[in-house]
Amino acid sequence: MRFRTAVAGLVLVALPVLADKQAEPAQSAGRNTVSSAPDTLGTLLSLGAGLLAVIAIIYGCAWIIRRMNGMTGMNNNAIRVVSVMALGARERIALIEVGGQQILLGITPTAIRTLHVFEEPVVDAGNAPTGDFAKRLQSMIGKSWNAPGKE
Repeated sequence: MRFRTAVAGLVLVALPVLADKQAEPAQSAGRNTVSSAPDTLGTLLSLGAGLLAVIAIIYGCAWIIRRMNGMTGMNNNAIRVVSVMALGARERIALIEVGGQQILLGITPTAIRTLHVFEEPVVDAGNAPTGDFAKRLQSMIGKSWNAPGKE
């Protein structure tokens, strides 16, 4: 609805300009003037500059948004997801580490419940076990996941 209104407004604004442009050749027909071709190079440069300005504005907005997300003051190092396992299409269990304790959570589309709180860590968060796919990929490329610089 807004789009149609905007287009109708632009057409109404452009009609007098178009009428003036059509009236000019009729008025100048009596004079002996040479009509010039439109300046295509100038038009292309103007369009190119406008396109570059729009792209620069988009990238500038994206940069500002990324910078603002870092300024929220949230400390994401306090909570770490150690492991996640899918149980069904939308159900999962997750092992998270908070303040030196590991907590096993049950996650469904409607709720998150604490299943168990471990006093001692059951899995080292820095050395989480890799899956079967990761092991196969590691053997295929011949590099270690823990030491990316070593072969």
